[in-house]
Amino acid sequence: MQCTYTWRAAPAVSCPPLKTSDSESRVRISIAQNQTQTQSNPHDHRIGGADVRFALPWHVKSITSTSNPFVKHCLKLRHSSSYRHSHGSALVVGSTPIREIYRFRDLSRDNTCGLDCLLLLDKAEVPEGLGHHYVRIVRVNSMVMAKLSGVQSTESIEAIALMRIPSSFINLDIHQEEVDCRNWFPSPHRILVLDAIQDPGNLGTLLRSAMAFEWGGVFLLPGCCDPFNDKALRACRGASFQLPIVCGNWYHLEALKNDFQLKMLAGHPESDKELKAVSRLSQGFAYSLADVPLCLVLGSEGGGLSEKAQQACELVSIPMTGNFESLNVSVAGGIFLYMLQPRNLEIA
Repeated sequence: MQCTYTWRAAPAVSCPPLKTSDSESRVRISIAQNQTQTQSNPHDHRIGGADVRFALPWHVKSITSTSNPFVKHCLKLRHSSSYRHSHGSALVVGSTPIREIYRFRDLSRDNTCGLDCLLLLDKAEVPEGLGHHYVRIVRVNSMVMAKLSGVQSTESIEAIALMRIPSSFINLDIHQEEVDCRNWFPSPHRILVLDAIQDPGNLGTLLRSAMAFEWGGVFLLPGCCDPFNDKALRACRGASFQLPIVCGNWYHLEALKNDFQLKMLAGHPESDKELKAVSRLSQGFAYSLADVPLCLVLGSEGGGLSEKAQQACELVSIPMTGNFESLNVSVAGGIFLYMLQPRNLEIA
């Protein structure tokens, strides 16, 4: 699945209310050009110049049917990347990532990641850390929670948040040649670049590690999975809502490199067959780059680094005493991110 999307403004149309089998919910979908209405409703999302609204009426306090239209809307958000981005929303499953996102929001005073609705299991308590926020809560039963969560065991799943995709996520048009890199990353000293990472678990783990070691952001090249995929969100524990993420191509990445004079490194297994020299990751190597702004490129799980990455980057390997050719990309990435973290390089 490509990470790059092209959004087009939808024409101004209005759809009639959807019919429901019960009276507890009536979901309205409308697309309008009235910006005033959008700003007055926190559940409205502007995509590509149009207002895309999927509003759950305020009188609805609980949902008990898995065939409810709002449940179907949430399922489409979980299953379809194009639907997610057209509505500017994603589902975050589980209390832990929801708490992480709001903890980050409180510490950084970042209001770009808004929670539209919290679906809470019957009789479950509001997740810790959200009590002092105004949050709209809709109670759901175990069948609805199981349907929406998409996990086999829902015993530990008591909350699902419908959250707006933050403004720190930037998706560049693949045909866009003039770009302003200055607004992509607040701190471009350390940028993780992922090249065709398709496995959402690996991508999510790498985002979580980048967040843990205070890297400045992530650049996703074509071929990467959506960072708001439900499995990626589960693996990253909400890091997709905290890290600046840019989707683009090599042209955009080279513009970023030139603008900030970034050194390009790429993780690559050491081999006698390589035509290009491969440096070894070590304490001395890491210290030599402590003050150097850089990008670290990691290749796909199956194919490794692309030919373009091998040509454009200095190749660096992780020394291994065992008789394995390479590590899993998320494991290797964690080692690189730790060794090259931007400050206080206390490496044993």
